[in-house]
Amino acid sequence: MSAVKEVFNTLFGKLDCPKYSVVSSTADYEERLYEGARWTSTKIPDIEHRTAVSTGFRRLFKYISGHNEKQVKIPMTVPVITKVEPGDGPFCKTDFTVSFFAPFADQAEGTAQPSDPEVFNNSLPEMTAYVKTFSGYAKDEDWTKQAETLAKSLDNAGKNYHKDFYYTAGYNSPFKPIGRHNEVWFIKAD
Repeated sequence: MSAVKEVFNTLFGKLDCPKYSVVSSTADYEERLYEGARWTSTKIPDIEHRTAVSTGFRRLFKYISGHNEKQVKIPMTVPVITKVEPGDGPFCKTDFTVSFFAPFADQAEGTAQPSDPEVFNNSLPEMTAYVKTFSGYAKDEDWTKQAETLAKSLDNAGKNYHKDFYYTAGYNSPFKPIGRHNEVWFIKAD
C-alpha cells in the first residue's frame, strides 16, 4: 500500500479512492498507473481555479447528498480531481472539470444518474499519471506553480505527456488545518 493511502486511511478511515500502482519515483514526482474508473463530473468555465472548484464541489456534493435519479446518498470519496484546460491567455476562461470518484460499490454498475443537467457520469480509461505532491491550503497560484514545476521536471527528464491539460487533486476537507495533501497530475502521452 502506498504511503499516501496509509496516511488517508489513518486520518479519515477508509474512503474509496482510485486504484493505482507506483511505476517509479523520483525526488520530483511519482509515476503511477491508474486503473480505469467511473467518476461523476461537472464542467465550469471560469478564470479562477478556486471559484470553479467551489462551484463544482457544491454541484457534486448535492448529487451525492441525494439529488440524483434514485434519491440515494452516495459515500464521499477521495480525491476531488479537477481537469484544468487552460484558456488562450491570462484573462481568458479556463475549462475546469471537477470530478468525484465513484465508490467501489458503484464501479461495476455505475452510480445513480444525476438530476442536475450540469452533472454527468463518465469514465476515465487506464492511464499513467506523473504526480507531484505538496501540502498546505492550495491557492490558485500554488496549483499553477506546482504544475509548472512538474512540467519542467518532466521536460528535463524527456517525458512525453499531454501539455494541453493537467489535473489537480485535493484530498482534504477545507476544515482540516494541518497535514493537508494536494497533487498535480500530468497524463503520459503514448
